[in-house]
This record gives sequence, structure tokens and C-alpha cells, in this order.
Amino acid sequence: MKDPRQANPDAPDGRGPGGRAVDVGALTLALIAFAAVAATVACGGRGGGEALAENQTPAASTPNTPAKGEPMKTFSKPTDEELKKRLTPQQYQVTQAEGTEPAFRNEYWNNHAAGIYVDVVSGEPLFSSLDKYDSGTGWPSFTKPIDPANVTTRTDDSLFMSRTEVRSRQGDSHLGHLFDDGPGPTGQRFCMNSAAMRFIPVERLEAEGYGRYLPLFGKSPASSSAAGASPARGAAAPAASTGAPGKSAGRKETALLAGGCFWGMEELLRKIPGVLQTVVGYTGGTTPDATYEDVHTGQTGHAESVQIVFDPDVLSYEDLLGWFFRMHDPTTMNQQGNDQGSQYRSAIFYTSDEQRRTAEKVKSRVDASGKWKRPVVTQIVPAGPFWKAEEFHQDYLQKHPDGYTCHFLRD
Repeated sequence: MKDPRQANPDAPDGRGPGGRAVDVGALTLALIAFAAVAATVACGGRGGGEALAENQTPAASTPNTPAKGEPMKTFSKPTDEELKKRLTPQQYQVTQAEGTEPAFRNEYWNNHAAGIYVDVVSGEPLFSSLDKYDSGTGWPSFTKPIDPANVTTRTDDSLFMSRTEVRSRQGDSHLGHLFDDGPGPTGQRFCMNSAAMRFIPVERLEAEGYGRYLPLFGKSPASSSAAGASPARGAAAPAASTGAPGKSAGRKETALLAGGCFWGMEELLRKIPGVLQTVVGYTGGTTPDATYEDVHTGQTGHAESVQIVFDPDVLSYEDLLGWFFRMHDPTTMNQQGNDQGSQYRSAIFYTSDEQRRTAEKVKSRVDASGKWKRPVVTQIVPAGPFWKAEEFHQDYLQKHPDGYTCHFLRD
């Protein structure tokens, strides 16, 4: 590997072409400065905000915390004196001085738990884990805010370029920056600082006053006061739900999808909030009472598929298809990973004209997104008989966590 400290690596004294002396120290400092700016531009703060220390203790609580189970109704910014007492130095520097925390060395960049992220200063709900994805930048990234009314943007012309800064509306906290290189359907990447947020897991939402967001995760608030709290103006109201916590309100819809080996498909689908039940089986072929022995020959016309029962009040069919197109390669006609044959094709089996129209819309959107270099070849065909697969195949990766799969969620 060439030594970056030498303009001419062949000159042992560090002299450049023509024998001119190179200021090695200055060149080293320039390279370090360039790397720091590049990292900061990816997500962070302004030119004056240096990368801050890692592993600092998070703030103990959010201001305006209500009585247990009561909804959060007011979000305000404490005095600067209070903030200095309550926030860690890193949290204060990020939120109040537009600082930037280190990439890959912050609290939430790799957090996969279900819940919401609130402003560490004011407690305003900012983002949901349902919209979080791995951007590869080392900072927590989201496709959209949980409530658009709680965030504001403004132009940031620091670092010799123009970027879009994201701040909380009530707390006026610096959160991070907004970029237009995110995944569908929004195409946006809200690149945030962990130090600007506090994560509240689903099981703590109601206790901390955020029970109104439980329906997003297929759960119902236990107390009427939490359920009755209205989201801020401009927010998408969470779907109404009744009954015991964690149970569906009663509406159900069925989807039938094929995208390669049904082991991996089912394992990812079962984790999506709003999915109530998954069954793997065979559909799209001509042989009645199809079995694995029949289908794996590739001669029956069946596809390994997953029948999904979901709650449309929590998960729309369109959003379900969004997940579907992220978990497999829809550009390979009869192949997923190492699995080849027509039984491993990409297909959407619609059960109504509405599902057909939605499938065509989502497929066209994915095809036009540029995320795939080849055309999307997913079939959209009417649903026919579905033959449940052998018990051995049901919940396979739950029974065999180290079993084979070629499926994963893409950005």
C-alpha cells in the first residue's frame, strides 16, 4: 500500500517530482481534515461540530413526562441551564451546537428493536422503527418521520455546500440532515444523530405517554386516555383498534406471494407489524393436492409461496408489497440465490381487482425506481388453489434458526 504521506513514494526523503520538498506534516493534516469533512457530510452537523466522544450515558428522562399511562400532550424546550444539567455533553453539543457524533459508534445506528424515537430535548415523537433502515452510513436512517408536523427543515450552507438540515419543531434541536438517496417509496434518507434522540420500545410506549402509537405495531392502548390522545395536526393518525392489547381489531385480508424458497420468505414476512398469520405452500400450478415431491421437479407449474393473513388497519396491501419487493430479487425469472426453477419465480397472486391494481402500481414504481439494474419480471396473476405445504416446512427457520435462507431485506 502506498504511503499517503509521500508525494512520490519512490523518494525516501519525501521529496516530490522534480526534487521539491514536500511538507509531509501539512499533507497529513490535509488528508485527516478531508476525511473528517467527508464523514460529517454523510449525515452530521456543521463545520464547527467535531465528532464527539462515544459511549456517553444517555439522558435519564424526557422533560414534561406525564403520570404513568397518561398521554404526552405538551412538548417544550427547557432552559439552557436545565439542558446542561440534564443532557450529556454529547447530547448538548449535537442538539444545541449542531455537532456530529461518530459514525458506527453511536447508540442507535444498529438498533433493530420495535418502538419510536423521540427528541431527547422536548420528547416530540420523531421516527418509528418501522421506517428505519440500514443505510450503511453508520448513523440511524429513516425513510420518513412518524409525524411530519414534528420536524422542520432548513438550508445548511456550511462545509462549502448546500444541505437540508432537520430540526425538531418544538425543541428546535438539531437532529441531522435530509438526503434524496433513500429507498422507496419516499426516496428520502433522514440521517439522524443518535444523541439527538431517545428510543422508547413498544412495551414502554403507554407507560411513557405514547400509547397512541401502539396501533402502528398491532397493539391497543390499555387505558382510554392514552388511546384518546390525538396526534398533532398534519400527522397520519394511527389505525383504530379495539380489543385486548396486541390483538387485531378484527378486519383481516389475505395475500399470496411467491419470491423463492418459502422458508426465508416466511421468516421475514412473519416479523412485519400487522401480519397475523403465515402459511407456506404451493400455488399457481395444475397438479391437485400438490406436495413438495411434486413441486420440486419444476414440472407442475406451482411456485413455493406464502399465504399471509394481515390486518389492513395496521398494514396496507400496498405496504406489504413494498416489503415483498425488498426481500427478494424480482428481476430473476426463475431463480433466487442458489435456488433455480419455475417453482422459485417471483409472483403476486391477487385475490381481487383492487389487489391487482395495487400490485401493478407497486411493481411499476419499483421498476422505475432504479434500484434494480434489470427489469422487474414479477408475475401478477389471479390466485388459484393453494395447497398447504408439509408440516416440516411450516415455520422452518423458527425450528431451525441456522437453516438455509437466501432472503434478506434490502434498503
